[in-house]
Amino acid sequence: MPTESSNAEVGDKVSDLILIPQRRWLWHGAFGISAVLSVLFFLAIGYLFVVGVGIWGINIPVAWGFAITNYVWWIGIGMAGTFISAALLLFRQQWRTSISRSAEAMTVFAVAIAALFPLLHLGRPWFAYWLAPYPDTMNIWPQWRSALVWDFFAIFSYLIVSVLFWYVGMIPDLACLRDRARKRPAQIFYGLLALGWRGEARHWRRYQMASLLLAGLAVTLVFSVHSMVALAFAEGNTPGWHSTIFPPFFVVGALFSGFAMVLMLVIPVRAIFGLQDFITAQHLDSMAKVLLAVGLIITYSYVIEVFMAWYSANPYEIYTMQNRMVGAYAPLYWGMIFCNVLVLQALWFKRVRLNSIALFLVGTAVVVGMWLERFMLIVTSLHRDFLPSAWGMFSPTLWDWIILVGSMGFFAMLFLLFVRFLPVVSIFEIRRATSGTEKK
Repeated sequence: MPTESSNAEVGDKVSDLILIPQRRWLWHGAFGISAVLSVLFFLAIGYLFVVGVGIWGINIPVAWGFAITNYVWWIGIGMAGTFISAALLLFRQQWRTSISRSAEAMTVFAVAIAALFPLLHLGRPWFAYWLAPYPDTMNIWPQWRSALVWDFFAIFSYLIVSVLFWYVGMIPDLACLRDRARKRPAQIFYGLLALGWRGEARHWRRYQMASLLLAGLAVTLVFSVHSMVALAFAEGNTPGWHSTIFPPFFVVGALFSGFAMVLMLVIPVRAIFGLQDFITAQHLDSMAKVLLAVGLIITYSYVIEVFMAWYSANPYEIYTMQNRMVGAYAPLYWGMIFCNVLVLQALWFKRVRLNSIALFLVGTAVVVGMWLERFMLIVTSLHRDFLPSAWGMFSPTLWDWIILVGSMGFFAMLFLLFVRFLPVVSIFEIRRATSGTEKK
C-alpha cells in the first residue's frame, strides 16, 4: 500500500477507472467476446426449453452429466469470494482490502449462474417452485429429509446474504463516485445506489455493525452451502459417493477453486488498469500461500479417498477407485492430479508466487483441475454401477459444450460490467489502511 498516497489520490485513481475510463478498446473487445458467448448460452437454454434435456448427452445410467458438473463447479467458485472477504474481515486482516471487492463480485455472479443449472436439469424448470414450501390446495410439501431441498434453501440464503454483503460494503464508495461524477446521469445513478450516505458518525456506526453481522452470517453459510451439496451425493448408495468425508472435502475443494479464480480475475485487472499500487505483489504472495495450504488439504483428501476405498474392503468401492485410475476416464483422473497436485507444488517457490504470469497459469490449472474433478466424481461413479448389465458411457454433445463455455462467457460479461461501472477495489478501506500506515 503506498504510504505517500493521500485520501484524494486514492479516491481519484479508483474513481477515474469508472468516470474517466482508459483503454476502452480493450474493455469493448473483451465485452464483445463475452457478449457473443452469453448470447449462445441463452440461445442454448431456449432450445433446451423447446426440445428438452435430450439435447444433452445424459442417459441411463449417467443421468447427471455436464449440468450437475457445472453446477458443483460454479457453486464452489462462488464460495471463496465471500469467505475471503467475510472471514478476513472478522479476523481483521488488512491485506483483504485490495481483493475483497472483486472476490465478492465473483461470488455473486458465480452463485447466480450455478443456481441456473439445477433448474435446467429438472427437465421442466417451470415447476422449480415445487421445492419451496408454498401453501397449495393439495397440501403437498417438500420432502424435508432430502438434501436436495435443503440445498435449495442453502443456496438461496447464501445468494441473498452475498448480495447484501457486497452491496452494503460498496455504499461509502458509491457515495464517493456520486460526489466526484461530473455528468448528471452518473450523479443520479450513483446517488440512488448510495442511499443518501453522507459519512456521518451514525452512518459509519451502523455500517460497521451491518458489515460484521452479514460477515458472520456469510461465513456460516459458506460451510452450509457446500455441505448440503456434498450430502446430496453422500446420502446416495452409489459407489464413490457414499462417504462421510464428502462435506469437508467439498468445502475445501470449493475454497480451492474459488481462491484460484480470484487470482485469475485479480491479476489481469491489476495489470490492465495499473493497480499495482493497491494490489501489490505482497497481496498475490499471500493469496498464493493460502492457495497452497488449501491445495495440500485437497491432496490429503485424494490420498484418504484411496485409502478408505482399500480399507473398507468393499469390492464396489475398490473397483470404482481402480476404474477412475485405469478405466475409460483415466486421462481425466490423472489430468486432475496433474492440475490440482503437481502444478500446485510450484507455489513452494517465492519466485513463482511473486510472478504474476506464473501465478495466473497456476490458478488456471487449478480451475481446470477442479472442473475435471467434478466431472470425474459424477460420471465415473454413475457409468459403472453395481450391475454390469446397467453399465454405460457418457459423451457430451455440442449443446453440453455450448452451455459450459457460454456460462463462462456470461460470467465474464457480468464481471466486465462490474469493473466498468463499480469500484473494483474498496476506496475507503484503502484510505483507512493508508492512514493507519502513515500513523505508524
